[in-house]
Amino acid sequence: MAEAGRIILNTTFLPSLHSLHKTHKKVSYSQPFLHKRHPAIQCSISTSSDTKAAAKVSETVPWGCDIDSVENAEALQKWLSDSGLPPQKMAIQKVEVGERGLVALKNIRKGEMLLFVPPSLVIDADSEWSCPEAGEVLKQYSVPDWPLLATYLISEASFEKSSRWSNYISALPRQPYSLLYWTRAELDTYLEASRIRERAIERITNVTGTYNDLRLRIFSKHPHLFPEEVFNMESFKWSFGILFSRLVSNLFNTVSVNLIPNPYTGAMEDVLEAGGVRLPSMDGRVALVPWADMLNHSCEVETFLDYDKSSKGVVFTTDRPYQPGEQVFISYGRKSNGELLLSYGFVPREGTNPSDSVELSLSLKKSDKCYKEKLEALKKHGLSASQCYPLQVTGWPLELMAYAYLAVSPPSMNRQFEEMAAAASNKTTTDKNITYPDIEEQALQFILDSCESSISKYTKFLQASGSMDLDVTSPKQLNRRLFLKQLAVDLCNSESRILYRAQYVLRRRLRDIRSGELRGLKIFSMFRNFFG
Repeated sequence: MAEAGRIILNTTFLPSLHSLHKTHKKVSYSQPFLHKRHPAIQCSISTSSDTKAAAKVSETVPWGCDIDSVENAEALQKWLSDSGLPPQKMAIQKVEVGERGLVALKNIRKGEMLLFVPPSLVIDADSEWSCPEAGEVLKQYSVPDWPLLATYLISEASFEKSSRWSNYISALPRQPYSLLYWTRAELDTYLEASRIRERAIERITNVTGTYNDLRLRIFSKHPHLFPEEVFNMESFKWSFGILFSRLVSNLFNTVSVNLIPNPYTGAMEDVLEAGGVRLPSMDGRVALVPWADMLNHSCEVETFLDYDKSSKGVVFTTDRPYQPGEQVFISYGRKSNGELLLSYGFVPREGTNPSDSVELSLSLKKSDKCYKEKLEALKKHGLSASQCYPLQVTGWPLELMAYAYLAVSPPSMNRQFEEMAAAASNKTTTDKNITYPDIEEQALQFILDSCESSISKYTKFLQASGSMDLDVTSPKQLNRRLFLKQLAVDLCNSESRILYRAQYVLRRRLRDIRSGELRGLKIFSMFRNFFG
């Protein structure tokens, strides 16, 4: 799954494919070599910036295919047809946008329903395992859907041709585009200005923690079912990368991933926000839908996958006509460019995504005389002393303004702290449209200061990016780093564009307020002089 307008490099790495016998023989991984198009992402969650670690050749899983391969995709199409997929008006082909995608074979009308993937070809938590004992063990431990599906994918992949899903798994990318594969040093270097960096680190931490928890609680107790040479961190990065980029759900924007409660800390792992496209009619289930997940994303379309009860299949309805040879698109949801990079590994062209946004961080000042009282009010409504809100070109949420009011409010307004904190939370149903004219100027200036602080970080990165030392020791790593750097530059350009727009609007509003106050003072002075 990809997007209209992705930057494409003409160099990449092709890892050699090793077979993995269904008896779970030990796997040996080989080094990649050069071939066309995107560079494969390094499978490492290194927290070191050491040059040797950064230059380490990536390890890959021994299944799947190259991101732009259509040979395995054609085999998938034939298997799906033999397994009950109705005749299609689309075929898998190499495309300019997204390496491969579904292309119209015939004229397709606006409003036409396509796909009709039957439930028998959908992978979900109830799918049959090639190793039933492994599935039973996970269900005994009440493993949630996401970790269960991640484990299921690895298990089925290890059975190769013996798995019913072998043709599907062979057509999946060997290294999905995902920030899961960026090293900590790369995240720190290329995404230092963006809040997406923190979300990527959190996601990597959660995926790693989920795997470690599964290994300690389940895999280590059943090594004959879950051998470490198959069920390891590399294979879980792959499977979670597949889920983040290809899973469909009943949710519209993001999918909350319920990870396993950690019995050693007594706390639930943090929630992940995942990729996924709309599937409202599947009763809250999440699923992988072969064939449908070959559709790429475009910011210009508003059509989503759904389950059609009358035809009993996964479908989508086109919102525009397509001519033969044109690539057919769906929407992955109203996501920002940062969210699309986080889950899918691409950044739309600047200005083409109407749902684009940037997270602005606001914080209470510890020097505030009412810091403790304000923090207590925020905590009561699930907020903290530092809070992030999305800015868009079209404006910002009312919650952000309420937080700003609270941050600048004087001690004399302590009775309003509770009201402001409640309005600053999106978890409450209280009226958000609150106004405090006496402190509006200070609140707007507070937001402007935060915007300009963020802008300075983006400016610093973008100015340095032209002369950034990539610090690599081989052409392979250079190609990879150039690709990651280009993604980061594209993201920073799109996010800083929104910040500059907010800066402009805030400055104009403050100028209007201050010029109005000046006129008022002049009129007052004239009357005083006249009657004096």
